[in-house]
Amino acid sequence: MNRITFLGACLSACVALAAQPGHAQEPFYKGKRLTLLVNYAPGGSTDAEARVFVRHIGRLIDGQPSVVIQNIEGAAGLVGAKYIGEVAPRDGTLAGYLTATAFLYALDPELFRVDFKTYEFIGIQPGTSINFVRTDVPPGMKEPADFMKARGVILGSLAPNSSKGIRLRLGFDLLGIPFKHISGYRSGGAAKLAIERGEINFYGESSPSYFSVIEPGLVKSGTVIPVYYDSVYDGRNFIVPDGAKGAPVLAFHEFYQAMKGSMPSGQLWEAYKSLVAVDGNMLRLIVMPPGAPPAAVAALREALIRLNGDKGHQEDSRKAFGYVPEWLASADNNTTAIRSMTLDQATRSFLLDYIKNPPK
Repeated sequence: MNRITFLGACLSACVALAAQPGHAQEPFYKGKRLTLLVNYAPGGSTDAEARVFVRHIGRLIDGQPSVVIQNIEGAAGLVGAKYIGEVAPRDGTLAGYLTATAFLYALDPELFRVDFKTYEFIGIQPGTSINFVRTDVPPGMKEPADFMKARGVILGSLAPNSSKGIRLRLGFDLLGIPFKHISGYRSGGAAKLAIERGEINFYGESSPSYFSVIEPGLVKSGTVIPVYYDSVYDGRNFIVPDGAKGAPVLAFHEFYQAMKGSMPSGQLWEAYKSLVAVDGNMLRLIVMPPGAPPAAVAALREALIRLNGDKGHQEDSRKAFGYVPEWLASADNNTTAIRSMTLDQATRSFLLDYIKNPPK
């Protein structure tokens, strides 16, 4: 047998061996553990939704890895988001379950040492907050329209630059509602306690927390009433996100129009629309560090597609939140994220100045 014939025989043997079932490539996650990093503390809406997610996603990933949650909170979710790019392993064993990070990046990209646009965007979920006021705010809040006469409003937020806090501030200024602002709460759970104690009297929660905690608790007890929710804006039209379809109140622009007789306008309104265009369309994100193995990225995206149609997850979500979160899990997610996380320079400058000058 000459050398070429011998090499050809060896190659044929190797191909035949690889084709045997016992030598098929194993799923990337077989025998592995996946850590899901949540960028807010336990007790808030991000953590609550992530825990329902974790109960189901492991069995839907090829290889069925164990999945555990790690909470790294701070600076309106920025600490955990930066950890993923700067510290986390890039071997496919860690993914982030993030809220409001897209807006933080669009507002000030220099906050990130590792460019957030270089992360792998596995899943994208639009979202909203449903905003509520204590009923004992003078002269007494019985229905949303009463908020136009409110006195002594104290708004709570997680940080001065939190997207939800800025949205609410912009809304109050557009409506002409005088208010004070307290920020620095560790999580939505801490802000909820502040509402219960009367330390603050206006706050907003994303749909999972509102329907699972606020509505059956504080609304049912008569402590708060909902006032309006924030829509998603696509650059031309306002869209009702899935999580707000069961909301018992109007979207902000509809509430404004009902109270004022016309649509909002001016610089505050343009800033509000720009904010909800970024934050509303990309409120929740599932990401992996830059350079994560393509096999891991593909496996998680495929699992998200399965999750969207999974009956167990649907039943669990409806029981917990009253609706089913839907994930965009496209191979084009990176392109979509890069395009969406953009604010023009004039809007960025206005918002950065606005954040530095909160009401006293």
